[in-house]
Amino acid sequence: MTYCVAMRLRAGLLFASDSRTNAGVDHIATFRKMNLFEQPGERLITLLNAGNLATTQSVVSLLRQRSAGVGQHLMSLTSMYDVAELVGKTLKEVVARDSDGPGQLNQGVDFGANFIVGGQIRGEAPRIFHVYPQGNFIEATEDTPYLQIGESKYGKPIIDRVIDFDSSLAEATKCALISFDSTIRSNLSVGLPIDVLLYKTDSFAPAEPHRVTKDDPYFVKVSQGWGGGLKRVFEQLPDDDWFA
Repeated sequence: MTYCVAMRLRAGLLFASDSRTNAGVDHIATFRKMNLFEQPGERLITLLNAGNLATTQSVVSLLRQRSAGVGQHLMSLTSMYDVAELVGKTLKEVVARDSDGPGQLNQGVDFGANFIVGGQIRGEAPRIFHVYPQGNFIEATEDTPYLQIGESKYGKPIIDRVIDFDSSLAEATKCALISFDSTIRSNLSVGLPIDVLLYKTDSFAPAEPHRVTKDDPYFVKVSQGWGGGLKRVFEQLPDDDWFA
């Protein structure tokens, strides 16, 4: 399992992903789940992945390999919608190949995977999509400006309460880290380090992801502040008569 989140705001985009991959309690490894395809001044495309590691690595490898060729590929498409469609087609191709049939399961192995695909191509606004194992996808909107994949339930409540389309990138970063902190505390299959990428609308600047480790001073400060704040608010809530 894993946890990834992306936010599409008026100010820009936020992408964040954990790096834990496990196949049981005695087999835990670290793999980066954020992949970048960029052409400074022209496009930034970011892929976050969750699910079968072999599937996600194959999809990313095929997309990179084909981007060096001719025809339609991530570096030639002119719309993020087309990018999401291509990622979906490639994902379906890999799942069908590895599962040896139309089904998603083969001898108890789930070959499925989910991707968050986002970024900006010159000529259109920043966009993010959730691509499902079946190859279809949905897009984030101003009403619902974020998407999650993987172990999302623990981090969702804080995002729902805090983030809207007009939130700043600073607020988004703080909220995302709290979301990850809550998830890590509740699920051992999600863990540090966290890769975070911020992108300002229309900047087309070279991508500079930041890796958050357990010793990151800001993450420690946010985690401790959030935990302490929750306890203080809880203690201030009134008791009801039936508690007596």
